[in-house]
Amino acid sequence: MDSSERSTIRSEQKSRKFLKSLIRKQPRDLLLVIGTGVSAAVAPGIPALCSWRSCIEAVIEAAEQLEVLHPGDVAEFRKKVIKDRDLLVVAHDLIRKMSPRTGDTKPNFFQDCLMEVFDNLEQHIQNPVVLQSILRLMERGTMVLTTNYDNLLEIFGQQQGKPMESLDLKDKDKVLQWARGHIKYGVLHIHGLYTDPCGMVLDPSGYKDVTQDPEVMEVLQNLYRTKSFLFLGCGETLRDQIFQALFLYTVKNKVDLEHYMLVLKENEDHFFKLQADMLLHGIKVVSYGDCFKQFPEYVEDLTAQICKQRSPDADQVDSTTLLGTSCVDCAKRKLGENGTDSPKRIKQSDNGIPAI
Repeated sequence: MDSSERSTIRSEQKSRKFLKSLIRKQPRDLLLVIGTGVSAAVAPGIPALCSWRSCIEAVIEAAEQLEVLHPGDVAEFRKKVIKDRDLLVVAHDLIRKMSPRTGDTKPNFFQDCLMEVFDNLEQHIQNPVVLQSILRLMERGTMVLTTNYDNLLEIFGQQQGKPMESLDLKDKDKVLQWARGHIKYGVLHIHGLYTDPCGMVLDPSGYKDVTQDPEVMEVLQNLYRTKSFLFLGCGETLRDQIFQALFLYTVKNKVDLEHYMLVLKENEDHFFKLQADMLLHGIKVVSYGDCFKQFPEYVEDLTAQICKQRSPDADQVDSTTLLGTSCVDCAKRKLGENGTDSPKRIKQSDNGIPAI
């Protein structure tokens, strides 16, 4: 993107309004959910990072070149990528096909294909604006999880001197530390990381040790109840079986929550229908523009607005701070129902199907 394009996009975004309920959040009250849109903005030179479809296509191509998938299966999966709407199912089927017949995830050829696809990631970082914004929020206490297999954020953070740490759900102790806010620069990869086959998961059954552990599930679901999740570059996240198993199945009264999702507004009818549908899940859908090139600068400006807020510890606490990240009116109503006259401090922290 040249300087004239950048200035044009920025001038357009300067005139845009941000939701006050979002920019008045304290960074520590947010949890970022990073999808493929972030990676696509950062490293546009790697087609596999652009979307789930592109990633699956790249893996199939790598599998064919490495000769780890039968030619008949290659042809069949290419048809599925074109025809099937549920790409997550296609991805799971592809992983299983390249894994032992026992159903175990290790060893498997899928990891070899991902390593081929994501080779030399650090050399492909072209536009780190979104990563810089995410790090700025992490410095102030924002937590981060991702559905991506890549570690672009960790690579860039380490280049900036940050003690980044990649986590997956197979390490219970680390997950608990992260969920309790003790790993400031930790990035939780709920699907695992391409460099670690042991942490990669095919479907929710692969996380049975996690989903059947009351302690882990409670701390994770408490994040969804008490944090405001901010979805960046996410397309199919709420349909993702693993995300559902971790955060959605047992969290009740989602309409009382307050989460946010940035999406591309390509079609007005689709966008406003999505807005209405997502409110039922407690998610406010926000457009960053009608062009994907606007995404990085929008995130940068949004981050600047959020970071302007004074910490409640530094000044007098107002009513919205006392009531935490949930909807203020909802919190007041609940306090009234419980017969409580004065608001008690609620734990900090908190999650559809948009286009990235």
